[in-house]
Amino acid sequence: MDFLEYPDITAEVKGAMTPGRLKMTDQALIFKNQKTGKVEQISASDMEMVNYQKFVGTWGLRIFLKNGTLHRFRGFKEGDQEKIAKFFNSNYKKDMLEKELSLKGWNWGTAKFYGSVLSFDVGHHTAFEIPLYNVSQCTTGKNEVTLEFHQNDDAPVSLLEMRFHIPVSDNSDKDSVEQFHKEVMEKASVINVSGESVAQFKEIQCLTPRGRYDITIFQTFFQLHGKTFDYKIPMSTVLRLFLLPHKDNRQMFFVVSLDPPIKQGQTRYHYLVLLFNQDDVVEIELPFSEKELSEKYEGKLSKEMSGPTYEVMGKVMKVIINRKLIGPGSFQGTSNTPAIGCSYKAAAGYLYPLERGFMYVHKPPIHIRFDEISSVHFARSDTSTRSFDFEIELSAGTKHIFSSIEKGEYDKLFDYINTKKLRIKNRGKGEKSGYNDDFRGSDEEVEPDAYLARVKAEAQERDEGGDDDDDDESTDEDFKPAANEESDVAEEYDSNPNDTSDSDDSDASGGSGKKEKKEKKEKKEKKSKSAKTVSEKPRKPRKLKKERDENKPKRPASGYMLYLNSVREEIKAKYPDYKVTEIAKKGGEMWKELKDKSKWEEKANKLKEEYQEAMKEYKASGGGAAASKESKPKSKSEKKPTKKKEVVKESPTKSGSFKSKEYISGDDSSSGEEDSEKKSEKRKRSSSDESDNSDKEEKEQSSKKTKKPKKESESEASAAESNEEDSSGASDSD
Repeated sequence: MDFLEYPDITAEVKGAMTPGRLKMTDQALIFKNQKTGKVEQISASDMEMVNYQKFVGTWGLRIFLKNGTLHRFRGFKEGDQEKIAKFFNSNYKKDMLEKELSLKGWNWGTAKFYGSVLSFDVGHHTAFEIPLYNVSQCTTGKNEVTLEFHQNDDAPVSLLEMRFHIPVSDNSDKDSVEQFHKEVMEKASVINVSGESVAQFKEIQCLTPRGRYDITIFQTFFQLHGKTFDYKIPMSTVLRLFLLPHKDNRQMFFVVSLDPPIKQGQTRYHYLVLLFNQDDVVEIELPFSEKELSEKYEGKLSKEMSGPTYEVMGKVMKVIINRKLIGPGSFQGTSNTPAIGCSYKAAAGYLYPLERGFMYVHKPPIHIRFDEISSVHFARSDTSTRSFDFEIELSAGTKHIFSSIEKGEYDKLFDYINTKKLRIKNRGKGEKSGYNDDFRGSDEEVEPDAYLARVKAEAQERDEGGDDDDDDESTDEDFKPAANEESDVAEEYDSNPNDTSDSDDSDASGGSGKKEKKEKKEKKEKKSKSAKTVSEKPRKPRKLKKERDENKPKRPASGYMLYLNSVREEIKAKYPDYKVTEIAKKGGEMWKELKDKSKWEEKANKLKEEYQEAMKEYKASGGGAAASKESKPKSKSEKKPTKKKEVVKESPTKSGSFKSKEYISGDDSSSGEEDSEKKSEKRKRSSSDESDNSDKEEKEQSSKKTKKPKKESESEASAAESNEEDSSGASDSD
């Protein structure tokens, strides 16, 4: 067994359980803090005692080191005890025993000091333990000692202080209170300004917290002294150091990342942001001998140092704190600087793409590591078309939006994101860029929304397709709405109507004539509207379904389909929950992985040859030609009657002085041939129809009338009437 790894483990950091990942190797225990990314390593040679300890609802490890430091991890299951105990025994030669705790709840017990741990025991079992490196201050009273603790911002509830009452014993010569205080102070993380300082820098401009401070560097901490506030920052709280050039190339940012942060009232500062002019120069002399410099600092520092202030200060803090000084990466913007000018919320600042993350300064300073980024997104700016927004979404769900970035920075930033292999959220399938290509290089105001452009293109194709369909449709020659409208207007407003039927009806109706006119107008408008809609978008005739010929040979399957049919049952047996589409997808993957496909391709070619021979025989027998002949006359016969019906229904005309085409054609063709009896029967039939519904029928019939002048139609009508009267008189006389 080489190593054990547990992803969901919490470690006790300043009274709060911090989530992270624990890895046990044959040489050390490694814990990576999930929030800060800080890696803490515990060597196997430094371990003195290991215990398996019961927590609330879970189990944990208690590791006591030889230097007196205590580490506690929890999040293990009850079944992991045997596995971990075996690992410690075989790799670290340590027996892991279970440590029992006192559950009596007494507040009276015995205080014992083990290294840097204060243990409060009730009887033979421990009630609680206090790591003394969490103590920030210790004060004494008459019979009591007060412990103050470092605050942890990640903890929802923090323990600020704890008081111990120590009774005075008459038998002992030593003062119990003083002895207790001395034990605590030896191991507590209490900052005392004692000893000689390493270096001092005067009147340094600080952007966060704002002001000018004198910075004094000691062996274990550095101090900021200002006009209003003083800060004492332990070296152990420094996580990272950044030295970044300003965009103007005349200033430098020196950023110090802190955990836990410093406080000013209720405000907490996780970063110190110092600003230096590149022209400022300083000379310092370190209080170390040449031997100390070579042995303790491995010759990285010299006794006398001079140069730009930011460079000297960065070098001193880097060596004493033993942290890497992070500089700008390989990214170069349009101004040949590693900084991108942008805005975060309401404040303007600079975004620095580094080798392993992003750094934004300043208000507020933000450091984003690549391993906590879920995706990035390029978005159009809300304020201007000549800028864009850069959004970074973290795995935890937090989103940082850096806005008002100049358009010229897009190419540089996009190439940088690609080289770091970060996921771009708005990159489409098959697109090289995650943004609109028109937006990248041009200065014109082009819409950068790729999705909107795609929707517009689809709409344009749909419109073009609709116009083509309308053009292909044949128009109805019999239906002429323009001519009908003219005839309607002429009839309604004609001052001398020749037809007596209208005048008789109007006289009979009396005062209701106006109402009838309104109703007629409304009917005309409705009919004209319906006619227009039909003419603008005529319906397509339905395509007849081709009848399937059972004698026609079926197409052969491809090599892939033959292979899929052979492995289908195998996939079903292996993946019983798969749907039909998932089975086909899996078969496609197996087909791609198949190296030798010649077997299936030969089968497919053989089937194809058989199909071609069968088709030749089928066509020779006349199967395909006979089917096509049968289908053609059938479709024509079905189209003709539908066309006639639409014309009859949707041709709006009026009666007035016009007669139907049947009457006119009848008079022209059979002027001397028809008998008087037939004419009288026609007259009776037409008069009865007129009395029932003269308007509707004669309107429909007049649509088929040929284009003749109005006067000619009137003369023909009067001639027909005179002929009918003569014939009727002759019949009476007979």
